[in-house]
Amino acid sequence: MTTPPLSADAAAAQPDPSSPPPNAPEAVGPAGPRPGRMVGEADKFPIVALGGSAGALAGFELFFKNMPADSGLAFVVISHLLPGQNNELPAVLQRSTTMPVQQVQDGQRVRPNQVYVIPPDKDLSLLHGALLLLAPTQPPGRRLPIDYFLQSLAKDARERAVCILFSGLGADGVIGLKMVMENFGMVMVQSPETAEFDALPRAALGTEFVDFVLPADLLPGKLLEYVRKPLLARPSREATEAAEGKPAHALQKIFLLIRTQTGHDFSHYKRNTVFRRIERRMNSHQIKEFANYVRYLQENPQEVEHLFKELLIGVTRFFRDAEAFELLKRHLRPMLQTKPVDSTIRVWAPGCSTGEEAYSLAMTLLEGLDSVDPALYLKIQIFATDINAEGIDQARIGLYPGSIEADVNPGRLQRFFHKLNGHYQIRKEVRDVVVFALHDVNKDAPFTKLDLLCCRNLLIYLSAELQKNLLPIFHYALNPGALLLLGPSENITGFNDLFVPLDVKWKLSRRTDASTSLPRILNFPFSMARQYASGPQASAMIAASSLARRDGGPFATLVQKALLRTYAPPAVVINQKGEILYINGRTGKYLEPAPGLSGMNIFDMAREELNFELSGAVHRAYQQHEEVVVDNVKVRTDTGHQLLRLSVKPLGEPEALAGLVLVAFEDVPTPRKVRVAKADPAAPANSRDAAVATLDKELQYTKHRLQTTIEEMESSLEELKSTNEELQSANEELQSTNEEAMTNKEEMQSLNEELMTLNMQYLSKTEELSEAANDMKNLLDATEIATIFLDHDLTIKRFTPPVGRIVNLMPSDVGRPLAHFASNLRYEGLMADVQQVLDRLVSIETNIQTVAGERYAMRILPYRTLDNYISGAVITFTDVTSLKTLEARLQEAARYTQTLQDAMREPVADFDHDLRLGFLNRAFAELLQRRPAELLGQSLAALGPAATWDQPALRTALLALLDPASGSTGFDGLPLDVELPQQGRRRVELYGRRLQHEGQPTGRVLLGVSRVGGEPNEDRNNY
Repeated sequence: MTTPPLSADAAAAQPDPSSPPPNAPEAVGPAGPRPGRMVGEADKFPIVALGGSAGALAGFELFFKNMPADSGLAFVVISHLLPGQNNELPAVLQRSTTMPVQQVQDGQRVRPNQVYVIPPDKDLSLLHGALLLLAPTQPPGRRLPIDYFLQSLAKDARERAVCILFSGLGADGVIGLKMVMENFGMVMVQSPETAEFDALPRAALGTEFVDFVLPADLLPGKLLEYVRKPLLARPSREATEAAEGKPAHALQKIFLLIRTQTGHDFSHYKRNTVFRRIERRMNSHQIKEFANYVRYLQENPQEVEHLFKELLIGVTRFFRDAEAFELLKRHLRPMLQTKPVDSTIRVWAPGCSTGEEAYSLAMTLLEGLDSVDPALYLKIQIFATDINAEGIDQARIGLYPGSIEADVNPGRLQRFFHKLNGHYQIRKEVRDVVVFALHDVNKDAPFTKLDLLCCRNLLIYLSAELQKNLLPIFHYALNPGALLLLGPSENITGFNDLFVPLDVKWKLSRRTDASTSLPRILNFPFSMARQYASGPQASAMIAASSLARRDGGPFATLVQKALLRTYAPPAVVINQKGEILYINGRTGKYLEPAPGLSGMNIFDMAREELNFELSGAVHRAYQQHEEVVVDNVKVRTDTGHQLLRLSVKPLGEPEALAGLVLVAFEDVPTPRKVRVAKADPAAPANSRDAAVATLDKELQYTKHRLQTTIEEMESSLEELKSTNEELQSANEELQSTNEEAMTNKEEMQSLNEELMTLNMQYLSKTEELSEAANDMKNLLDATEIATIFLDHDLTIKRFTPPVGRIVNLMPSDVGRPLAHFASNLRYEGLMADVQQVLDRLVSIETNIQTVAGERYAMRILPYRTLDNYISGAVITFTDVTSLKTLEARLQEAARYTQTLQDAMREPVADFDHDLRLGFLNRAFAELLQRRPAELLGQSLAALGPAATWDQPALRTALLALLDPASGSTGFDGLPLDVELPQQGRRRVELYGRRLQHEGQPTGRVLLGVSRVGGEPNEDRNNY
């Protein structure tokens, strides 16, 4: 692995005159020691990264106030700081702790009981215990300083890394905490209820990789409890297993419990990785012994699920190792150019986790097609598999946090994503080319006929034995010339005959044309091996494989054992056709190669004297299924004649030798006269008699064989006749079956047409449902009414975006109970009201207020389906803040107007165009000695007895004011004689005004009494 250059390497390379001698203790100054030194045993202390953004300062202060100064831990604070400003954070934190708090200097070594704060406008990383400052490469809006540091911390400190996330906006830190978890570190999060901004804590909790969730003031105690456990001081795993076998047995029991509950077998995973994951769970439950943890798993099935998820930690991101994807794109281009039009590019990505890598492959292929020929139409089919059902569900949705901006460039974000509530969702055309499925490479059959197999960072978690079994399977699944992409820490060592390396660094290889050996395939424990072995080429392959194994190994051992149990002389093993499969001992005296291009057949190779005897013995042995022995068989040799015993024994066991026979040649003592009979000239008569006897014996044997053959032929003829009749009957049945098959074919074609028609209907319905869903979404969004749909269990089914102002919900919260979320309402009876609606099937309406002062009209109704079935409840929140504000203003205006009316001493009233009273003050009502409510709406004639107010002069003046064309805007001092209660007839002076609003007539006039005089005659004299 190449170490990245340091930002201050030139200065560090120069010797420091003031540095202490090599054996002197190292001084830790403001800048610390130089960063080139490797981490030693003394440097192995936990390093705690504290990350947060908006509102995190209060959490930092509470944390350090409760953290002792001699904890032995080092603390690095990563926060979002504005560039170009002085960093006051170290001074603020120094007031909360007695530990030294300082801003990070480039190259500074981390020491325990120290607090280091990231400076503004810098990215911070850790290498061999030294803090390195780098200039940011991302624009300010896309920088993720917490993720950047946590990734380097996880790789450098591994199990000593601790990640704590506090209040903040966005999801900066989520990717980094996964890396910490992957490297066996520990993750803590401030509880969202105590955070000023809970977006970051909730995003962290959404990963399900968090060990502890506590308020900021309780985090230090739990952290110290974790790091001081004796489990961290446990001796090495090898020593423990050597000392006692209990952990190994406990591990097998844990595997059994996981397999029983989840169906997945982890026994082929690397032991060290599995042990570390189990120890993390034990540590979180404060369990020290493996046997106790096994008992805990038995009593708590939910812990088995948690351990299963712990073992399935999927740390991935988009375009992980971007250089590898660029290399893959270059090597894919020739393949894409040679693909026929309308063909399909098949890709398999096992271990896809939450889908980032599968979608990265899809984007790479789409970009590759554009670079080859935009008009070239090729189908893309990517199979993305994993054993984590939750990860598969999340991958199918394709919704990812805004932090992916650090891994995906703006061009890809614009082309392949669309933004949704602060998240990024994969566009539908990209999601359609990826098929996500549950699949276990350890037991399920692979996807075949692939053009690309991308298995990155999965093999590193599997045992060497399972890796050796998987790579031949990968070779079998790929097309000739297809590509295999592994992770940078994986390799194809031992399988160079199956793959040709194209790039050693990024582990890109091409499949060779070498055939995958059947034993490798059959050695793998899944049903595919059986399917493969039962295919059309299986018989030939198994036979070839069987013959190959007979060349040595088990077959030779079995034959030799059979010979040792029965005979020691030279022998051969043949089949029914006489083909020699195995030779033991020196058989040259009895067998010799036949002329021509014949094979290894015993009947062709037997010497002339042995031919008929050997043929008859083998024939009888196969017919009678018992051993046949022929004595005193004479064979001519170079030294004369030799008598031998010929033994032919059928082999019934073991099973691998069934159907074969063992032919043994055993020499017997031969008299001298027989051995040298041909060389003795004095015995021609005896020789002639012997030859005649031999010929007679052979003739008798031939007659016997001929008779037997005739009988067999007659019997075979009868059998053939019977078989012919059976075949004729079978032929008739086959013809009938063929007719039925043709009928079934027609029915199947008809059924297929019906299915196609039904499929088209389903497609049409799907499109209609999609359009209806789009219309419903746009309708709900256009209403801007916060709506929550719940099922019978009060679990969230759907909600509209405005709900986020009332209840902090995210798209991933669908399927969770509403009671798990804290709302911003000053109302405690929400859940009780929803339950009441479900119980009584009556709606509830009320006005509620949020903690921010907003007011909503809440309405809870039963959720009724089209067939009038109640399947939950619907909660709507209509924003009535502006209406309530307007209502309050109107009430205030009304009170103000009433105050003004009551304060006016002159009687005043207004009339509409029908001269009906619409408004009057208290003085006017007192003048008429009536209550104001009685006068409202009364006509001018009804104000007094005998219509004393309805006089022509007053009516004419008022109507002139109501007529805009008259040009009159008011009158003053109009005398009128009226009858007033308890005063009698009086003369009053009136004035009138046209009422206008913003310069426009209102259709109303104001009438006021400026003076009430005496009796009319008296007032007339006064005038």
